[in-house]
Amino acid sequence: MSSMIPAELRYTESHEWVRANDDGTITVGITDHAQHLLGDLVFVEIPETGRAVAAAESCAVVESVKAASDVYSPLDGIVVEVNEALADSPELINQDPYGEGWIFRLKTAAVLDGLLDARAYETIAIADDEDEDASSLANPKLVD
Repeated sequence: MSSMIPAELRYTESHEWVRANDDGTITVGITDHAQHLLGDLVFVEIPETGRAVAAAESCAVVESVKAASDVYSPLDGIVVEVNEALADSPELINQDPYGEGWIFRLKTAAVLDGLLDARAYETIAIADDEDEDASSLANPKLVD
């Protein structure tokens, strides 16, 4: 597997990454593995600031030249900031998925302990590579 999986982050089975910030918020984006499989991104639909989201709720969409896929909130919370740069430069997710390619920030009281660590996520990403029938970001549905 050639994707980067930073050890300091937490992950979801649906290929989102989560970084705890010093101000009590979390930053969310899609993993390097997911962006590689989607290909060149051409559009990102970001959530509205102030929106309340539940864990596992679809709250954003990433579209590539070959597929569109939902992005899910990893935890319950309120969207407090979105990456406006993605409107003009969705390729930031391809270029720097764990940095400039973040999608939104969430204020949450939930703890990250229930999310996957890097080793557990790597196991899921490898399994997705091997499972051609999985319906996730790793094997998105084609858009006509």
